[in-house]
Amino acid sequence: MTWKTMRLELARTPEYPNGSSAHAYVFRVPLDDDGYIDPVALREAEKRPVVRRFWPGEPDQNGVVISNEKGWAFSYKVGDDDDELIFGLQNHPIQIGEYLTITETDGSELPFKVVSCRE
Repeated sequence: MTWKTMRLELARTPEYPNGSSAHAYVFRVPLDDDGYIDPVALREAEKRPVVRRFWPGEPDQNGVVISNEKGWAFSYKVGDDDDELIFGLQNHPIQIGEYLTITETDGSELPFKVVSCRE
């Protein structure tokens, strides 16, 4: 298991046909050798699995990566009102070039591309 820092950038959408590097997340999680989040290591290190959300025209948000009954999510404060679910992450490895869908707090689902992964 190795702690990795990943950057996700908004992939192609109708509003952003070329994607957008200005709409991004940077997060740090423990990954096993196959690129899956290690849930035991994540639970044992409560404050280490962090996320930062960058969005034009909004202040950056800082939070943590959590596991809940729906799967993996980014959470910025206590409670689930602000949680952003990361679709399918429990079943897919995190690798450069792969896509993840994040459900925003307003319910919209946006595609993001993994553009970097480093220790």
